[in-house]
Amino acid sequence: MKSFLQSKKFMVVVSFLGLYLLSAGASLAVFSYLSGSQVEPSSGELEDRRSKINELPKTQECPINGAMFTEVEEEIWKNRRPLTVIIENHTDARPQSGLSRADVIYEVVAEGGITRFLTVNYCGVASENHRLSGVRSARVYFIDLAAEYGDRPIFLHWGGANSYCNTCPGGRKPRSQIDPRADAYALLDKLGWRMGRSGNDFDGGMNVGYPVVLRDQYRLSDKPAAWEHSTVAFTDEAYKEADTRGLNYKDDEGVSWDETYVSWTFVDGSPSTSPEASKISFGFWDGKGDFAVSWEYDAQNNNYKRFNGGKAHIDWEGDKQQLTASSVIVQFVKETGPVDSEKHMLYDVVGEGKVLIFQNGNVIKGTWEKESRTGRTIFYDEDGSEISLVRGTIWVEVLPKGNEVEY
Repeated sequence: MKSFLQSKKFMVVVSFLGLYLLSAGASLAVFSYLSGSQVEPSSGELEDRRSKINELPKTQECPINGAMFTEVEEEIWKNRRPLTVIIENHTDARPQSGLSRADVIYEVVAEGGITRFLTVNYCGVASENHRLSGVRSARVYFIDLAAEYGDRPIFLHWGGANSYCNTCPGGRKPRSQIDPRADAYALLDKLGWRMGRSGNDFDGGMNVGYPVVLRDQYRLSDKPAAWEHSTVAFTDEAYKEADTRGLNYKDDEGVSWDETYVSWTFVDGSPSTSPEASKISFGFWDGKGDFAVSWEYDAQNNNYKRFNGGKAHIDWEGDKQQLTASSVIVQFVKETGPVDSEKHMLYDVVGEGKVLIFQNGNVIKGTWEKESRTGRTIFYDEDGSEISLVRGTIWVEVLPKGNEVEY
């Protein structure tokens, strides 16, 4: 054995192996450079970077909500693309996990007056591997909203309104059961998002599993939660999965997610000493008090504290803090439905309408416009100028036209 290790034959084999590995490494580097794809850092590397966050000043602006973060956090998010997630708001699923880390949150009725959230996660989840729960099924209007976050944002959910049926003629439900306008899977197909294990659609029921998503019936207590309220997702694991699909900052064809992204404009907060809107309250549907919302202005921190169903709305993770927002946007849209026997609703988030924007303790009346599914929703004041939003968490409450908002 010793003589073989010292032989010319062994040296030739080692030389060729070294050349192969060097060539393979160079090829991978060239491919990554040309394609624009970057590898998601390992867990150890992320942990090492994140250990420095508390020592650094917050000097970097988040392109999603204007909040300020450290250079380390920016280094992490700039290798990624927005992660949009459907989170339920059923009373049995409260308090949710991870809402406090979202950059932007949309709230819309899913069915029967029960609201659901679309969270946009990018900068706020760079600091650690955050747990998100409870992940639920998609609706077409949530897809419309997610679609304005650049090219192919990660869209994470568990199931969705669809027409599939194992016992129906042709394998499809009749139109009376599911209106084609409410078919979320059909819309995902149309957008080219739902492509098995290669698309930006991450469906816990179809094409993504552990460790990105799992069931944890004991998240909230020793008593098991109902199965439908037990889905948990993890942000770092979602980004690792995105990495395997070629969906980092740039995709495997070298297209960056933000080539078409339009950012809102942001300003520093300026707290009011005599707020005009110190308390905001409204409901989505009559008789659904568990989903009524109120926001109370905190002048000291210049933000609004959220209450849901008459109780402080908290995040179950970390120090169980009450949810807050720097800007609360009430967007009025046309409501249609139920449109089928499965009681699906439709909300026209593409188009235009009226809006109320609460920030700095005051209210701005104006309008909103979204020209297309992938177009950005822009908010204008009564003079037609775009409204700048205060840096920090942005919460968009999508209400049916005609609903009253007290403030």
